[in-house]
Amino acid sequence: MNANEWIQSWKAEEEIAHIHGWDFSHIHGRYTEQDDLPWDYRAVIEKHLTPDMKILDIDTGGGEFLLSLNHPHENTAAMENFPPNVALCQETLLPLGIDFRPGDGKGKMPFDDGCFDLVINRHGDFNAEEIYRVLKPGGVFITQQVGAENDRELAELLCGVTESPFPGQYLNIATEKFENAGFAILQSEEAFRPIRFFDVGALVWFARIIQWEFPDFSVDTHLDRLLSAQNILETQGSVDGSIHRFLLAAQK
Repeated sequence: MNANEWIQSWKAEEEIAHIHGWDFSHIHGRYTEQDDLPWDYRAVIEKHLTPDMKILDIDTGGGEFLLSLNHPHENTAAMENFPPNVALCQETLLPLGIDFRPGDGKGKMPFDDGCFDLVINRHGDFNAEEIYRVLKPGGVFITQQVGAENDRELAELLCGVTESPFPGQYLNIATEKFENAGFAILQSEEAFRPIRFFDVGALVWFARIIQWEFPDFSVDTHLDRLLSAQNILETQGSVDGSIHRFLLAAQK
């Protein structure tokens, strides 16, 4: 393909960069990430989970991961605040009998004190004091988080030097918050792993979906940087960056 053809293909990816729930299947096979984290989020949850437990998933997205746990629906609750995903959860979770309520993890949650045995949260906001409030004594909170340094190389490649959208997202800071709220830390791990894109169109789609990491990005305004990324791809076989993740499990 010549440069004009590349540009047209990138604009096509930009045009269709919308997401349903948290589904990245559009670029499956065109990028890789997170294949070898030193922990398994699902396995950590399943180590603590029994069918009789009341559980809450904060920032559930479209409920995809939550449903994959196959937990009894009558013992399951979820929260989500992104409007398209709220509508999706209302369509899919409520008819199953799951207690879905709009909201995020930043402030006061719409649940009574001490009503959950387990609270989980993957890549969403959390408030240590609120989680402590809604957990039963002995209840456990498990989260996998995106760290402050996530995708920074890719963001700088496409957008230049930008501030991290979540500068406080480090394991030591989160650990301190939960200890100060009265939790005992059960497990804590942090990791940096590669993310690789095998075509620039997939990177365009990715950058438009995760707008908070790639501020004001568009094909037209960042064309020179996209052409540089294409040159890197042709020279090295992929455009590479790194992801930043941490895991924290804490008990009330």
